[in-house]
Amino acid sequence: MKLPLDINEIKGFLDPDEGEALFDNCIASAKLGPCLEVGSYCGKSTVYLGEACRLSGTILFAVDHHRGSEEHQQGEEYHDEDLYDEQLGLVDSFKSFRANMRLAELEKTVVPVVAPSEVAARKWATPLGMVFIDGGHSLDAAMTDYQSWSRHVVPGGILAIHDIFPDPNDGGQAPYTIFELAKSSGLFKELPQVRTLGLLKRI
Repeated sequence: MKLPLDINEIKGFLDPDEGEALFDNCIASAKLGPCLEVGSYCGKSTVYLGEACRLSGTILFAVDHHRGSEEHQQGEEYHDEDLYDEQLGLVDSFKSFRANMRLAELEKTVVPVVAPSEVAARKWATPLGMVFIDGGHSLDAAMTDYQSWSRHVVPGGILAIHDIFPDPNDGGQAPYTIFELAKSSGLFKELPQVRTLGLLKRI
């Protein structure tokens, strides 16, 4: 796997092993249809997925309102002042995301969808080869992402969910909850987990 830029220069919380797993699974499933991620932030995961889509001749839809999740707001653990627009009084990660897509030469592969997940999904009708969920980590946000997008994964396609922590002492439980929901639905087969990246294949 060769990426078009130094991935460590992009802000984000994705482990390199997880990124490589996203890339490999995207390469394998992109032939089934375009791919989509929920929660792009500054584009770290987008580069892995976008490069896989570019090599596969398909596109990646990158869904994010770019106002930050709950944990990115002022006073919260993962707030980044560099991504805070003082004039608007809001987080704005889109400028950084767009710059990174230009540097990675992925502007002809990645289609930014700058909207809340549920709004972007409201009239969605395109079957997807892979969906990666890494949006808000509250239970409401994670459940909305799962209910909005998992149903669009085609048979043989991949549903990937980030930040899976079976032990509550290790991290928040919302992504783990939707991961377990997907497993119990009878629609997906569990694949080996890569660090905190849960992977499921649509039956």
